[in-house]
Amino acid sequence: MPENFMKNKILVTGGAGYLGSHTCIALHEAGYDIAVYDNLSNSSREAINRVSTLIGQKIEFIEGDIRDAELLRQVFASHEFFGVIHFAGLKAVGESVVKPLLYYNNNVGGTIILLEVMAEYDVKSLVFSSSATVYGDPDTLPIDESSKRFCTNPYGQSKLAIEYILEDLAKADNSWNLIALRYFNPIGAHSSGQIGEDPNGIPNNLMPYISQVAVGKLEKLSIFGNDYPTVDGTGVRDFIHVTDLAQGHVAALDYLEQQISSNKINISKKKSVGFLPINLGTGGGTSVLELVNAFTEVTGRDISYQFTDRRLGDIASCYADIDKAKFLLGWKAKLSIHDMCQDSWRWQILNPNGYD
Repeated sequence: MPENFMKNKILVTGGAGYLGSHTCIALHEAGYDIAVYDNLSNSSREAINRVSTLIGQKIEFIEGDIRDAELLRQVFASHEFFGVIHFAGLKAVGESVVKPLLYYNNNVGGTIILLEVMAEYDVKSLVFSSSATVYGDPDTLPIDESSKRFCTNPYGQSKLAIEYILEDLAKADNSWNLIALRYFNPIGAHSSGQIGEDPNGIPNNLMPYISQVAVGKLEKLSIFGNDYPTVDGTGVRDFIHVTDLAQGHVAALDYLEQQISSNKINISKKKSVGFLPINLGTGGGTSVLELVNAFTEVTGRDISYQFTDRRLGDIASCYADIDKAKFLLGWKAKLSIHDMCQDSWRWQILNPNGYD
């Protein structure tokens, strides 16, 4: 594309977080103009500074909460957005069990306010950060988008509740274009090692825990269950590189733009996207032990671990059917488990204390 050509402007809520910051880079590389809206409750302003350095351009940043309707109105009134990528939300499963009202208020209530303001300013294209947790314990594998939805914790319930809201909104008003990207298990970091996953306190997710054991910050990894009906008894998940995931958001926005442009040309066939759920995964599973062994192979660091009892709500296996993403978005994951381990380790050793 021409050097100064920019596509439509996109508001990225939660753009300072792990997934949001990587997606900002992918959006910029694809030619999108972006503004980030984040309350920094579970993210860092430093992530935005580093993204700005990596892309060679200062990112417009607004510090704000999605529950602040008046601030959102000011933001929408001063911009001409094509659409929104909505990452903003609390995401710790354990915390959601202890503080369910906080999760419903922030995740569900905040999304409702965001949608109301979008409607006021006639911005009706949204890519929502959903999750494979909406599938619960699947009856069959791989999991496709028509699989039953059932959640076992308030975090997952909040994601599912938002999906139901988006479905109902699309039924009530056919001018909406709503894509829910159901992520499987994002890991890895940007290849520069400058941005990555920076959890508060002891990590909830597997890869940063492995990395912190490898660097000596944590003593050993606890593997919850070694008696599942899997290749080695440990849980199997569909791990996807965060960079591939970010590219999935670009593909989703490109798809929306193409559909809307086509509707403008073919008025007689005008039809919105409505509500469209799409899985983002690799289409294959890797066990916890296989991931640990891959990390050791890539980094040369042995990971001390112990087996403990299964956690309530954990399932044996979970991996995606990705045919819909391939067919509609022309997207598929490209990076391997070894790439995920290598990039995670680079981020860890360059940033032993995260963004601090």
